[in-house]
Amino acid sequence: RWLPALRRRCEVTGKRLSGTGLAAEGRVLRAVLYVYHHRLLRHRPYLGLRQVEQCLKRLWKMNLLGCIETLAELIPKKSTSQAHEECLVPSQPMLETVALKVLGGCKLILRLLDCCCKAFLLSVKHLCSEEFILLNTLASGLLSRLWFVIQYRCVLQSLVSLYGVLLTSLHLVAETQRMPYIKGFTFPSDISDFLGVNISSEMRKQKARMLTTKKPTSWLNKLFPAMPETALDVGKKRNFATCASAVKKHNVPGAADVGKPVL
Repeated sequence: RWLPALRRRCEVTGKRLSGTGLAAEGRVLRAVLYVYHHRLLRHRPYLGLRQVEQCLKRLWKMNLLGCIETLAELIPKKSTSQAHEECLVPSQPMLETVALKVLGGCKLILRLLDCCCKAFLLSVKHLCSEEFILLNTLASGLLSRLWFVIQYRCVLQSLVSLYGVLLTSLHLVAETQRMPYIKGFTFPSDISDFLGVNISSEMRKQKARMLTTKKPTSWLNKLFPAMPETALDVGKKRNFATCASAVKKHNVPGAADVGKPVL
């Protein structure tokens, strides 16, 4: 009965870990750090971005997604309904290895979300002080997107659900054929005790901190003041509209795609 549930949990968690949003935000983060490396080596928001990048790098290097996909391939797709029939199941060493990686992945993603929140608050603080406006604007948008991608795809919650099914499977397999692989470590029955925080309350706390941050609108008003529209601007808009309507009316060759040269 537990084999289809374990396979389903592995597939759901694999899809959420292999999403394009998380990988894309990681590539943008690495590109930003590469551009600003020599210019802002001691800048606090830049150092916060470096911590976020380290968490992402460790998450990819631990190969959590590969272990979950390997476990899903070992589970037979068709479950036997008769109790006396034999069925191939993953071994205890395999289940222990994946469970240990899931515990480490949960701890690392929790650390990643905390680093995103702290770096976001730092970038907004320096943005309000009108320091390195371009970098801090880019960093605040990038960090908020990365935080919400992880939260929206429920990556941490899916790992917690997978660990619950893994722990049940591990106990059943150990009762059938005991082959302990990881010694000196007791797998926790409640993952919240291992993580040290309640996941849902921690997510709500971080979200409230990010959404109630002081908005840096004062320097935007200084940079882009609202200018009254003059008669010259009105004339330019009218001439532009007239030219555009003439192009549509006469169907000028090459006007459809300005990127191609007109022969």
